[in-house]
Amino acid sequence: MMKHLSKLHLIIILFLIVGCQFNAPSNYNTWDVTGGGRENLKYSSLQQIDTNNYDRLAIAWVYHSENNDSTKFGPMECNPIIVENIMYGVSPKLKLFAVDATTGKALWTFDPADSVANKTWHRSSVNMNRGVAYWANGNDKRIIYTVGPIVFCVDANTGKLIPSFGTDGGINLVNGLDRDPSKLFVAPTSPVMVYKNLFFVSGLVGEETPGHIRAFDVKKGAQQWIFHTIPFPQDKGYETWDDTAAYKRMGSTNSWAGFSLDEKRGLLFAPTGNPTNDFYGGDRTGMGLYGNSLLAIDAVTGKLKWHFQTVHHDVWDMDLPAPPALITVEHQGKKIDAVAQTTKTGFVFVLNRETGAPIFPVKEVPVNTTTTLENEKLWPTQPMPILPKPLVRQSFDTNDLNNLVDAKNYAVIKNTFLQYGPSKIFTPPSVKGTIVLPGYDGGAEWGGPAFDPETQLLYVNTNEMPWLLNMVENKKNQQLLNTNFNVGKAVYMQNCMKCHGPEKQGGGNYPSLMGIEKKYTTSSFAQLVTTGRRMMPGNNVLTPQEKNALASYVLNIKTLKDQQFVGKTAASLPAQKTSYGFTGYNKFLTPDGYPAIRPPWGSLTAIDLKTGAHVWKIPFGEFEALKAKGIAATGRENYGGPVVTKGGLLFIGASADGKFRIIHKRTGKILREIDLPAPGVATPSVYAINGKQYVVIACGGSKWGGKTSDAYIAFTLK
Repeated sequence: MMKHLSKLHLIIILFLIVGCQFNAPSNYNTWDVTGGGRENLKYSSLQQIDTNNYDRLAIAWVYHSENNDSTKFGPMECNPIIVENIMYGVSPKLKLFAVDATTGKALWTFDPADSVANKTWHRSSVNMNRGVAYWANGNDKRIIYTVGPIVFCVDANTGKLIPSFGTDGGINLVNGLDRDPSKLFVAPTSPVMVYKNLFFVSGLVGEETPGHIRAFDVKKGAQQWIFHTIPFPQDKGYETWDDTAAYKRMGSTNSWAGFSLDEKRGLLFAPTGNPTNDFYGGDRTGMGLYGNSLLAIDAVTGKLKWHFQTVHHDVWDMDLPAPPALITVEHQGKKIDAVAQTTKTGFVFVLNRETGAPIFPVKEVPVNTTTTLENEKLWPTQPMPILPKPLVRQSFDTNDLNNLVDAKNYAVIKNTFLQYGPSKIFTPPSVKGTIVLPGYDGGAEWGGPAFDPETQLLYVNTNEMPWLLNMVENKKNQQLLNTNFNVGKAVYMQNCMKCHGPEKQGGGNYPSLMGIEKKYTTSSFAQLVTTGRRMMPGNNVLTPQEKNALASYVLNIKTLKDQQFVGKTAASLPAQKTSYGFTGYNKFLTPDGYPAIRPPWGSLTAIDLKTGAHVWKIPFGEFEALKAKGIAATGRENYGGPVVTKGGLLFIGASADGKFRIIHKRTGKILREIDLPAPGVATPSVYAINGKQYVVIACGGSKWGGKTSDAYIAFTLK
């Protein structure tokens, strides 16, 4: 029949076919980008492993990324990518590796510590990595990944640096931020996003470093554009800061969670965190764009298309924790391209991808603005979606206290609760103290959601952990002189107390510094402060004298005095950053270490994005000690995200209990639990080679302590 069509008809048909292919959704059967694709759906259309044969899943191979040595590793949070039968990932010590994705056999390893480009990176630097990016043009195949402030470009064929990229194969991200680079700290933990011949980066930064978003050339590493997340005078959004010089001094407002990308529209989606400082905004009053915002940026030009701010003038550390899922939903009889942004607050914002307009209504709700902190000026309303309903509790009263403890322990937590008083979302921080719920780690966290295009269900794992926030007034410099205040302690209180506590005791996920003098000298401690380590960002702002003074306090060096400050004026003391600090990240726990709120402490929820309704919700994670007492699953803190498949399954590690779970995606029923060698606080990857489907997850352990490992474990059907 085709032979009877005219050439014009053939051209039209060919055009339609090509056009349909161009506009058709991805097949979702590969995992060559972190999150399964640039849309960050964490969905796989593979269905060989399904609801009928999941019980046959067995270990296909194990790769020990540090040769299974006896070192106690930190967490591995990497979601590996698989390209042309090769898996690329990162070890606990941030070595880049390539392995055969069918056998786990090592092909090559790149150690950044051996590189020429590594002149400013040290083994003690922040050592988290959540993924790598791949780019290819013919046989020119590249892996781009970050270690500390360096973006490395590695030949995917050989594991060698590509010397024509940047300087000797790397670029230093402290340069090009429109600030003095000697005072900056940058260490991205999420993977860069690649689009055509560009890649985009923001990342973890120090408090004095702006989190501006930048584009670089894949071939040479040259910076192509910069988007100021703290607007300059010529930028839209500058008017939302009361301090007209904020762009010169303010830090953070960074897209540490990573990006999603709409390739068809050429739109980069970047979620941001709050400006410095996390819990006091008296020196940054105003709405504060583009803090706590989802940004839609033209990927080629760096121009902003739209923004949506999820928290105005954030003083609760409610960063946007994960890149959005770029989804297509049926709403009121129409298919709409949208973004689904999960948040630490427990809200899910579903927005039109082209305009940023909410799909479900969002109301500006009046909130408590009564504050006792000098110069603070809280925003009078906060945006709250009508649908979907919050994923977690957002208020805490006596009815929410842990009901599993005995009478004695209940009395302890009730007494603490009464000291801080009832709390609900957006309760102002105070010197008296505030219960923060949802907590600093969510609500939803950096693992992000998974979205099923078939069912239009969104799956989100969440935490419900209350934290105790205590603000403290920083002593003024003249007060320090008048009271002969220890300068090292002053530096500590302004820079370190928030994580390690007022008495160096640590708390929450942050270690005690007691006895640290047995491990560090003055010089090695100063190096640690400069470079950072694991979750601790480096500090390039403190002077050598201030670092010495800090060492004298932290290391209890009695012979090291603050002589450089004796007889000086107040100006000789460390610069006052804010009027208030806080006493550290302290969880509200029972005396035996469980959350002081009643369960669930971790959950997994399925949301129908056609209607905004919750379809099912289950406790996610468990404590073995409580399980042994016959207490049903309570849920537990969790990091890393789920993956959903066409085979009807949800795969997820994430929980501190160290289990890998297979869950029925339509019902929430846990079908199987597999013990991992250490908690898999990472998102799994799903792929197929030669007709065989695999699921792989990094099992590095967690920041809660306990078992650690260097293993990547792949499962397949046996």
